[in-house]
Order: sequence, then C-alpha cells, then structure tokens
Amino acid sequence: MIHKDMKIEEVLRRFPQTIPVFERFGIDCAQCQLSEYENLAHGAKVHGIDLEVLLKGLNDSVAARE
Repeated sequence: MIHKDMKIEEVLRRFPQTIPVFERFGIDCAQCQLSEYENLAHGAKVHGIDLEVLLKGLNDSVAARE
C-alpha cells in the first residue's frame, strides 16, 4: 500500500505503473531530482492536489496490476 510518507522516487521505482497517475495529476516527478527527497504529502501540497485523491489513484493503479 502506498502511503503519504513514502518518497515519490520510491513509489516510482517500486510501482512503475503509477507513472500515468502522476502524469494525470500534472506531476512529472520521473524527471525531477527532488523526487528522491520529497514525500507524497509534500508533493501533493506543492502541486495543489488533494492528497487522498492522489493516494487513491496511486493505490488503485497498483491494485489493478495484482
């Protein structure tokens, strides 16, 4: 399960199927050097995204692959 304290880079590395979700929300973290240090909660806040909606989208994409 993906949670708010996970680093964006960790999510991208462990769950590459989440890339389209990040893109859908306008977050292009695959190319961002800060993704190694920024957790999902901070990233959502910086980009003006509802954290719970982002987490649901990310977790749904992971569940769809299982």
